[in-house]
Amino acid sequence: MKYKNTLQKGNVRFIIFREGNTWYGVCLEFNIVETGDTSREAMLLLFEAVEGYLESARKIKARPHILNQKSYREYEEMWSTLEERKKIRAKEVFTFGNLNISKCALAPA
Repeated sequence: MKYKNTLQKGNVRFIIFREGNTWYGVCLEFNIVETGDTSREAMLLLFEAVEGYLESARKIKARPHILNQKSYREYEEMWSTLEERKKIRAKEVFTFGNLNISKCALAPA
């Protein structure tokens, strides 16, 4: 089976959004969710978690399936809505995009 993400390359999707007074950072392919009091805190915590996840996966030479998990439906639906540029209140979503795996933490030599 061919995987989109490997230990050396690929992209993962992320969304930083708010529900109530809590900000969430989600990495869809890794099923990582971080929370913060501000959008920037949630984003920082998420990016640190993603780097730690990749570092650990590389250290143990994990199989690619852990880098290509099926994400939760609610996040997939949110992603689709954002990509289609449907209206979501600006206060609910801070940012979303893709992270390049090869630029997260140090790629193995």
